[in-house]
Amino acid sequence: MIPDINRYYLGIDMRFKDNLTSWEKQEPFYRDKVLHASDPDKFEWSIFYKETGEVIGQINAHVSSKENYDIQDDSVMSVGWYIDPNYQGLGLASEAARAMIKYMFEEVDITYFRTSACICNPASWKIMEKMGFIRDNERTIYNEYTFLDEPVESYLYGLSKEMYLENKERRI
Repeated sequence: MIPDINRYYLGIDMRFKDNLTSWEKQEPFYRDKVLHASDPDKFEWSIFYKETGEVIGQINAHVSSKENYDIQDDSVMSVGWYIDPNYQGLGLASEAARAMIKYMFEEVDITYFRTSACICNPASWKIMEKMGFIRDNERTIYNEYTFLDEPVESYLYGLSKEMYLENKERRI
């Protein structure tokens, strides 16, 4: 419930915005998430700080949504992540993103990531570029985020399994 973190992360249906005002309203949602965390179609992970075991963030791959309205394919996923501000700048989000992308391409066998990042949130889109995502320089979209009153202009990014495998081979 850190506003600076959630402002570009939570993009839920605006009908549920009032449910985010207190832990008491959010708790049933998170209890349900925990109950279904092992479902084979759920790809959400907590990010732990290895030295202390403390949960410092979350990362997920999810079915493409608004930013991918032109794609109707279950093998195309979107991504999202956040890190507690006290742990930003240490490469932890990049480490988590690298592991998640590897898992999704090599174990789940998706074919493509299509996602977006707010232009005003360079910490997120710089991770995408570091991971090999390619920015669509021809267009941007406007994302609605739960904690913001106005839609935010965002870059579109893509990463195919072929691009991932090619980049992986070059790193070896």
